[in-house]
Amino acid sequence: MSSNITTKAKAFLAKPIFHDRRTILWLWIALSVIAAVLKYNRTDNNYRIFRGVFWHTLQGTSLYAEYPLEYYDVNHYGPFFSLVIAPFALMPIPLGLVFWCIALSLTLYFAITRSTFSSWQQMFVLWFCSETLLTSLFMQQFNIAIAAIIIASYALIEKERDFWAACLIVLGTFVKLYGIVGLAFFFFSKHKGKFVLSLLFWGVVLFVAPMIISSPGYVVSQYHEWFVCLVEKNGENLASQAQNISALGMVRRVLGNPQYSDLLILVPALVLFALPYLRFKQWRNEGFRMTLLASVLLFTVLFSTGSESSSYIIALSGVCVWYFAAPWQRGKADIWLIVFVFLLSSMGSSDLYPRAIKREYIQAYSLKALPCLIVWLKLCWEMMVKNYGAHPPNAHQRTRGVIRQATCRQTNKTGTGYNIPVCV
Repeated sequence: MSSNITTKAKAFLAKPIFHDRRTILWLWIALSVIAAVLKYNRTDNNYRIFRGVFWHTLQGTSLYAEYPLEYYDVNHYGPFFSLVIAPFALMPIPLGLVFWCIALSLTLYFAITRSTFSSWQQMFVLWFCSETLLTSLFMQQFNIAIAAIIIASYALIEKERDFWAACLIVLGTFVKLYGIVGLAFFFFSKHKGKFVLSLLFWGVVLFVAPMIISSPGYVVSQYHEWFVCLVEKNGENLASQAQNISALGMVRRVLGNPQYSDLLILVPALVLFALPYLRFKQWRNEGFRMTLLASVLLFTVLFSTGSESSSYIIALSGVCVWYFAAPWQRGKADIWLIVFVFLLSSMGSSDLYPRAIKREYIQAYSLKALPCLIVWLKLCWEMMVKNYGAHPPNAHQRTRGVIRQATCRQTNKTGTGYNIPVCV
C-alpha cells in the first residue's frame, strides 16, 4: 500500500508542469498578489513604513522618528532605501503594495534562475521555498531581496562580474546591513583588486545617491540616526517574541538567562564559519564554494538578533544549496533532516500546528532555528573534513543514470529557450 502511494506520488511529481519554470513563476506572482490583497488595510504596516521612507526623505524629516498617524513602529532601513522604494511609494497604496510584493518575488526568482545552479537545482529551491516566500510576502519583507542579493553576488563573482557583485553587496548593506555578508565571497574572486575598487566606487555612489531627492546635510544626519536606531533595536530584539528567532534567541530563551552576552555564542560561531577557509585546495571545487554560499545564507539568520519568521526565506535558500552542493550522494539522514527543516523552520508559523504549540513552544523558544542550526553545524563539519573534488558515481548512481537516459527525453518548449527533461 505504502509503496503504491509512493509510486503514484513520484509519477505525479514527474509531470512536466513541475519542471517548467513558467509554472513556478506564475505561482510566485500569484502568491504575491494574494498576499498583498489579503494584508491590505490589515497587516500592511511594514509597507506603509517603507513608503514613508521615501516621503520623509523628500520632506526632509527624520526617517527614524515615530509617525503614529501613518503607521506604528519605526523604520530601521538605511537612507538609500528611499530610492529603492520610490517607484512603489509614488503609486496609490493598494497598487504600490501589490507591485512591491511582485517585485520582491521576481527579484529572488531571477536571482535563482540566473545563478550558477543547474535547472533541477533551481526548481528545487523555488518549490522548497514557496511556503516561506508566502510568509515573507505577508510581512512585505525586504528579506526576500536580501536572499536574492546574497545568491546573485555569489553568482556574479563566479562569473567574474565583480563590478556588479560589489554593487549588490553595497546596496544590501546600505539598505539593511545584511548585504555585507556578501564580502565572504571575496576570497573566491579572481579579480580582488577590481573587486575592492568596485566596492569603494559603489560605496560612494550609493552613499550620495539619496542626496538627489534631499540634501547632503540631511543624508549625513540620517546615517548617524540610523546607527543609533540599530543599536537601540538590537537591545529591544533580545526580549521580543517576534524578533531574535535565531540560534542566539533559542539558546537565550531555553536557558532563561537574559544576562549573558551573545558574544559567548557568536565568537565560536564566527570561528566555525571561518575555519573552512583554511582548506585552500578545496577552493577550486565548485561544490565547496556553493556550500560556503549555503553557510553564509544560514549564518545571516541564525546569528542575528533581528531575525524573524519572514527572515527564513534566506535560511531555507541556504538549506537547499547545502543539500545539492555536495558532490556525493545524500543519505537518508540528510533527507530526514531537510524534511525536519521544512516541517519546523518553514511550516512552524503556519496552521499546521495548533496555536498553543506555536505560541508556547515554537515561538516561545525560537525553535524555528533548531533544524537550520543542525544543518549549519553539519555543513561546517562537512566543509572541514569532506573532499569536494569530483566523486566517481557509485553503483546506485550509475544505475539511476542509465535508467534516466533510457526513460527521459529532452524537449525544447517553443518560446522558452531552454530544454526541459521529460520522463516517460
